[in-house]
Amino acid sequence: MITLDDVKKNPQILEFINQTEEAMEALSYTNHGLRHSAVVSECAMDIAKKIGLEEREAELAAIAGFCHDMGNFMTRTFHHFFGAMLFGQVFTNQFDPKELAMIMQAISNHDKEEMNFTHNLSAILVLADKSDVDRSRVTAKDPEHFKHDIHDRVNYAARESKITVDKQKKRITLALKIDTNFCPVMEYFEIFTDRMVFCRKAAQFLGYDFGLVINKFRLL
Repeated sequence: MITLDDVKKNPQILEFINQTEEAMEALSYTNHGLRHSAVVSECAMDIAKKIGLEEREAELAAIAGFCHDMGNFMTRTFHHFFGAMLFGQVFTNQFDPKELAMIMQAISNHDKEEMNFTHNLSAILVLADKSDVDRSRVTAKDPEHFKHDIHDRVNYAARESKITVDKQKKRITLALKIDTNFCPVMEYFEIFTDRMVFCRKAAQFLGYDFGLVINKFRLL
């Protein structure tokens, strides 16, 4: 049985992620490399455990989280599809067929307009991925660059990002601390509105409401 540790040590997977990190930096995008992969993987595992999924399903969510962006080195536009196919190629005949299909579907589903959910892994991955807003994701070396790039500006302004699960109230909440001296809260919504809609749909699939709190003020 392939474990999360096996995936994290796989040389092909690591090279895909390393190549993605280089490709995204060349395009002046926020970090989509090992840092983002590790954060999303850990967050996916945490969400899965807190909503009460079994250990193996939580591990599969973490595996999908670690590998979800690795197709970016081939194309940004269709990275989710290529990432899913790459995962299938690397691990063909090594996973239970159903597990392999679930991970591939979660990866291919995490970043597209026709997003839909057919199992827990896909919904958890969306929540884990879209909640990673943090200044450490900014790769631009020149401060003047991210002052003029809204994605870098919003991420740089984020001092803290935390997603919590209240199992009793059936609510999943993303709490952010944003430095409004650097970036107004409205700019967050300018680029993240679609992502928050995805998060709401993902939470609903899991049987939860989705909440958003910015600077201790509940917006959703």
